[in-house]
Amino acid sequence: MPVGLLGRKVGMTQVYGEDGVLLPVTVVEAGPCVVLQLRTAERDGYEAVQLGFADRPRGRASRSERGHVASIGSKRQRRLADAGVEQSGRADCEPKRFVREFRTDGESVDLSVGDVLDASVFGDGSFIDVIGTSKGRGFAGVMKRHNFSGQRASHGVKRVHRHGGSIGMSADPARVFKGTRMPGHYGSAQATLRHLKVVRSDAENGVLLIRGAVPGPNGGFLVLRHTNRH
Repeated sequence: MPVGLLGRKVGMTQVYGEDGVLLPVTVVEAGPCVVLQLRTAERDGYEAVQLGFADRPRGRASRSERGHVASIGSKRQRRLADAGVEQSGRADCEPKRFVREFRTDGESVDLSVGDVLDASVFGDGSFIDVIGTSKGRGFAGVMKRHNFSGQRASHGVKRVHRHGGSIGMSADPARVFKGTRMPGHYGSAQATLRHLKVVRSDAENGVLLIRGAVPGPNGGFLVLRHTNRH
């Protein structure tokens, strides 16, 4: 069983379920994903499947990116071939913008380099985990970042209505504890939503309808994997 899929968030809409209940769903462009490499314990020290999604124009791809997916006759490849070193196969495809690996330690995966995976990996009603990068909100205060209630708006509170208040201690220990919630960078971090239901899988159009919201802005890349939560 393929371990997962890569995709891109399109946006949100709503559809009717079989029972007539209106469901909020996120439209995800899932695949096609090309198997770029198969990691093995003998060569790499671990087992994994490397997938690539979304073609990158050759003019904007580096030489290493092009050589990763196709044989370009580099000096290093010729030197390794002359030395008799076995090289991993190439997928013979376009360079990819989004490349991720799925660990398969101890699992039997019937895949080979160059195979293409589409939205049929996940069927209707299956449950998946979605990994993405949350929306970046820049430098935010404590009310936006940590849901602080702020100071009172009554008489005597002067220009500190959205401040966090005191953060320090007295003479002992005379320092600020690690982890104190304060203003800072908010968002733009990896986020995982687990056990989301696939309402509809459309392999013909390469689209998945996932119930609820997923991390990131429209157009953001996503990692879709089978959930281990039951």
